[in-house]
Amino acid sequence: MQNKGKLLIVEDEKIALKNLEHVMKKEGYEVTGTTSGTNALKILGEQEFDIVLTDLKMERVDGIEVLERCKSLYPDTEVIMITAYASIPSAVETMKKGAYDYIAKPFKLDDVRRIVAGAVEKARLRKENAQLREQIESYQGRVKIVTQDANMQRLLDTARQIAPTDCNVLISGESGTGKELFARYIHFNSSRRDGQFFAINCGAFTEELLGNELFGHEKGAFTGAVAMKKGLVETAAGGTLLLDEITEMPPSMQVKLLRVIQEKELLRLGGTEPIKVDVRFVAATNRDIQDEIKKGGFRQDLYFRLNVISFIIPPLSERRDDIPLLSYYFLKKYAALMKKNITEISQEVVSILMGYDFPGNVRELENIIERGAALANGDTLEVAHLPEDLKELSIKTFRKKEGKIPTLDEQEEAYIKWVLRETGGNKTLAAQMLGIDRVSLWRKLKKYGMEE
Repeated sequence: MQNKGKLLIVEDEKIALKNLEHVMKKEGYEVTGTTSGTNALKILGEQEFDIVLTDLKMERVDGIEVLERCKSLYPDTEVIMITAYASIPSAVETMKKGAYDYIAKPFKLDDVRRIVAGAVEKARLRKENAQLREQIESYQGRVKIVTQDANMQRLLDTARQIAPTDCNVLISGESGTGKELFARYIHFNSSRRDGQFFAINCGAFTEELLGNELFGHEKGAFTGAVAMKKGLVETAAGGTLLLDEITEMPPSMQVKLLRVIQEKELLRLGGTEPIKVDVRFVAATNRDIQDEIKKGGFRQDLYFRLNVISFIIPPLSERRDDIPLLSYYFLKKYAALMKKNITEISQEVVSILMGYDFPGNVRELENIIERGAALANGDTLEVAHLPEDLKELSIKTFRKKEGKIPTLDEQEEAYIKWVLRETGGNKTLAAQMLGIDRVSLWRKLKKYGMEE
């Protein structure tokens, strides 16, 4: 039977105490009983209880002293008074001192069960709310980046170091690597953490709409401008503005943004008076920005203004140790959201995920785990819960590494590592899968520094 909670019963009538102990144990409570108020104080000094059920009138130490000591030691413990009918006014008075309720003698056992159950539920809800508050407080003002990858840890160390400097930042990386999350991490580790964080996708608007979103307009600036509107640059004063997909920004907007960064002021559309602005710019792109500069699609002077500090977020395929860690993180997240008791991921699923290149990076992994959590019925995420194309995956995709096509040796090294992971490090089986003998595999392992 499930333990409903710890219960201390203080009753100076031995028969009544024995009956209460018997009934409450059958109800599933962990019961401690005593006939002495003095002994009750000693017990409370040694351990905490969820509920204390105490007689009001006792020799030497009465129920009021038990209540006061209990509340001083454990404010969240609920105390229920047992009292004779004639002492009901005194029992009511104890409720003003913090007692949960009282039970009048002669009592019905059903009443005892009901009142104790109500007190337990109140104590449980209070504890849950306290835990929720603690959890919310632990995340408040923080951004959590889940990683155990050494390169990512170094990036986070650098981000924390430069965050208070207020300089502009450029973040590069493939789609889905977490560039916006990284920008938020910088913001919440900076002196601007109490200010607003805004993000805008520069490729999601026409030139006119992007200008309006960034710089705002004055009343009457154009047909339909019935009121003044502040742009995001102005609204983010004291905070941080993320310019996502910055290479998608039209050239005319790049000129206006450059002026805002240089002069720290802007003109709303239709305005004549410059407005001072105080905002930190963080730009992000999934393109090779140097290549865009060479093509003439991005201004070099704007690049220099934004690229005071730069970060390149590695793709998930280059931080494979994070795949199981992130998988369990997302599983816990979505199991809680879906109110499911899914706690495990099968080894087969982990192997498939570790062998996949994730062109969509962390975002794709999150989608896979969310889908799996939605389909899972038991406590484990199984292969059957994966997308069909992932289950049938047998060919590794070829990817650029740091913008370059890998050499044949690099591709061979990566393939041998993958086969060894699939075989659990069994070199004999790996050699068979590779179609070479064990001596040839040993030579290749030595060549790539992979003997261990």
